[in-house]
Amino acid sequence: MSSAVDYFVQEKIWFDKPRYDDAERHFYERINSTSHPAQELGANTILQDIARARENIQKSLAGSAANGAGDQGELITRIKSLELENNSLNQVVEDLRLALSKLECRVAVLEKSPSPAAAPVSAGPCTNGTSVQQQKTSPPVEDEDDDDDDMDLFGSDEEEDAEAERLKEQRLKEYTEKKAKKPTLIAKSSILLDVKPWDDETDMAKLEECVRSVVADGLLWGQSKLVPVGYGIRKLQIQCVVEDDKVGTDLLEEEITKFEDFVQSVDVAAFNKI
Repeated sequence: MSSAVDYFVQEKIWFDKPRYDDAERHFYERINSTSHPAQELGANTILQDIARARENIQKSLAGSAANGAGDQGELITRIKSLELENNSLNQVVEDLRLALSKLECRVAVLEKSPSPAAAPVSAGPCTNGTSVQQQKTSPPVEDEDDDDDDMDLFGSDEEEDAEAERLKEQRLKEYTEKKAKKPTLIAKSSILLDVKPWDDETDMAKLEECVRSVVADGLLWGQSKLVPVGYGIRKLQIQCVVEDDKVGTDLLEEEITKFEDFVQSVDVAAFNKI
């Protein structure tokens, strides 16, 4: 019993409990005081990361906007070039339509013009009819000899027939001379050719020079342009006017494909009669 009392007398844990409580309180306060700066430091790091992310997003948006503006400018330029090309093609079509209308008017006038024998043939009977009418309506001349009057009448008919024949021949001659002086219509065609090179390394200026070096009677080269095909390859699109009786598409294709170092193939893109 005395040993137990001595043990409790020496044991001070219960008597020093306030001191231990103070020590525990100071310990937790120190932990809490050190955790706040760490939390603040973590929060500052997160805020900095968020700010950097926002800055990167703004830069990305600005770059994409600049790229979009560049693409839009290129698209506008291409649209303008297509509009100019469309206007030029419309002008060519309008010129061809006007030339065709003039040709139709000339053909209609030629069809409505009278035949060469019509005028002289109609003139003869009118002259004879007028003479006969005048002879019928003219008062009879009293001559002593009726046979002489009959002979005069027949003689006047022969003279009028000869005059009508002479007038007919004269008008035929005038018509023939007028027709000989009139220029004859020459049938022409407008052809649009597509000349394709071998690859993107082909010298297109030299290719066009070779194409234009093809010379023939009744052949006239016109405007040309380079049209993209794909993979950096461009084809030459060139226009020409030919006389149908002298130059054909087969001749053009044969002559152009002789330049084997530059030309792969030749196609007829458009063919219109003028």
